[in-house]
Amino acid sequence: QVQAMESGGGLVQAGGSLRLSCIASGLTFAAYSMGWFRQAPGKEREGVSCISWSGDSRYYGDSVKGRFTISRDNIKNTLYLQMNSLKPEDTAMYYCAPCSPLDGRVRFGYNDWGQGTQVTVSS
Repeated sequence: QVQAMESGGGLVQAGGSLRLSCIASGLTFAAYSMGWFRQAPGKEREGVSCISWSGDSRYYGDSVKGRFTISRDNIKNTLYLQMNSLKPEDTAMYYCAPCSPLDGRVRFGYNDWGQGTQVTVSS
């Protein structure tokens, strides 16, 4: 069973920055493309960004391109998301999970979602 522990969320003003981290265990981290997903109240979970196991390929959702940067440290089994120029519409719970860097979708059959980390952006 995969265990993902997300952290780094918080309350920030529009235009501010946050850096999210996710430590994943229960899988061979370096062998999987990993990504970030978010879910706002009343909305479906959406793919934000995904990075291949090697870091050579990245996917970004249209709403975050040019503002967010995904990275990973395969030695530390840790995934990161640097979020700059935050907007109120970025407010959501953020989760990490295995993904496809082609389209940002969660890996088929994955259901071991962690607690997530809350990001709230005030206007």
